[in-house]
Amino acid sequence: MSQFVQKFTQDAIVGEPEVVEDVRSVREVAQHPAWLRLKQAVVALRPLQTQDGSVPDASDHPAAGEHVATIVPAIAELAPFFPHDAAFLDAVQRDFERWAAEGFGVPDFLDSLNEFQPQQHRVDGLGHLVVFPMYTQNGSSDRLVEAVLVEVIWPEFIAALEAGDYGNKLFVALRFVDFTPGYDTNSAVLFPETVAMREIPSFTWGAIFQDREAARYRRVVRAAAEITKLELPDDAAAMLDDQQLTERVFVMWDIIHDRSHMRGDLPFDPFMIKQRMPYFLYSLEELRCDLTAFRESVRLERTLSAMPDPELSEAQRSIRDHARLVQYAVIFDRIFRFAITGSRVRNYDGLGGQLLFAWMHQHGVLHWTDTQLTIDWDEVPDVVIALSDAINDLYWRSIDRPKAAHWLAAYEMVSRTLTPHPASSWARGLPGETLAGPPKGYTDAVLDDEFPLSMFYEALNKKMAKVIESTAGITGLSGMAEPAGVAA
Repeated sequence: MSQFVQKFTQDAIVGEPEVVEDVRSVREVAQHPAWLRLKQAVVALRPLQTQDGSVPDASDHPAAGEHVATIVPAIAELAPFFPHDAAFLDAVQRDFERWAAEGFGVPDFLDSLNEFQPQQHRVDGLGHLVVFPMYTQNGSSDRLVEAVLVEVIWPEFIAALEAGDYGNKLFVALRFVDFTPGYDTNSAVLFPETVAMREIPSFTWGAIFQDREAARYRRVVRAAAEITKLELPDDAAAMLDDQQLTERVFVMWDIIHDRSHMRGDLPFDPFMIKQRMPYFLYSLEELRCDLTAFRESVRLERTLSAMPDPELSEAQRSIRDHARLVQYAVIFDRIFRFAITGSRVRNYDGLGGQLLFAWMHQHGVLHWTDTQLTIDWDEVPDVVIALSDAINDLYWRSIDRPKAAHWLAAYEMVSRTLTPHPASSWARGLPGETLAGPPKGYTDAVLDDEFPLSMFYEALNKKMAKVIESTAGITGLSGMAEPAGVAA
């Protein structure tokens, strides 16, 4: 296991982009004959499956059986490379064999899922082989078999951060090594709830592919800065030239974001519980967590910057330096990528990006003048924290409000900054029968694109669409080079 589990020193991953030795060793597994056989068999099996993961056509069962007969021994051959996952890799072989023996019905991989516990092994550079029938968020909605080879991103300063005020025992940061088609998409998460299983267990982990987030950030922000003629601060520009630095920034952002969903003054039924509601409420929840990461990064930067440098530990210096970069990442990813990614049908992340941009513009720290974008960075932290305060106050007040009243207050808050569609029933005022009726009437009255793109974003979207499309399936390695045909 030593070639796969080596703790990096901070100096080993600072500076110019490079592939350090143990990362190359992990990637060698992607060339192993057993991995290539496994991947080929999974790719061949997937077309035989239907949306629920089953193989319903009996005439396909012999072929499916042959593919499983390749998958199971391939996993067994690769298992010695991942001794920390021995129980999982044994269990997943049994799940595949049982699925085949029972006639390829709806797959049930609960037993192996319960054995997979990546949160117990957060070691920088540690590899995992993950094989499940599952859907991939922002990828495929079908529960097809996926095989993914990954490695953990867990630098020392993140371990120190998590051991302190930002504990998040469920959070796992990952980097792609290789994957099957469900991840050749926009999906950047690995969540246990996506796996095909007979019952829902208590989930103990959630993983995010920080290399994909970092790679698409670098490509999109570079193009957007060129298009808008935005002069980036030196440290923000450095992120665009350093994949590993940007990955670490996204790990810090996401670990704080993820823990924020269940913290603070929240409604009794937090927005993360699945329910039907106006999509702008999801916008506010995701933005609330991102702005919590922003404000905590400001606090960390200011607190640690006030201390003499010799008194800081190496981890504290890294936290201070990365905290500044998290602030850039939150702003640029939100206003340049989130705002114009995806369709305009109830796009809650897009709306959050629009809201942040408009708030900064209307509070005088973001300017679009003479076809050039400029940002007053010294004033940005307090202005963005003010938006965070406004959302937090909305939540605090919601504890004493009926659901419908809270929805109306949330809409009023968003519409103070963003202009609703002229045809909006919410903007004109919902009719009495809707106000007196069930929540469904409120939700049905929300337009698919309740808050359309501004003229600024309409123009930017035309120039950025191909760049954003090009980030589907991107990884840390593939993001190093700009693809042809997406230049501004």
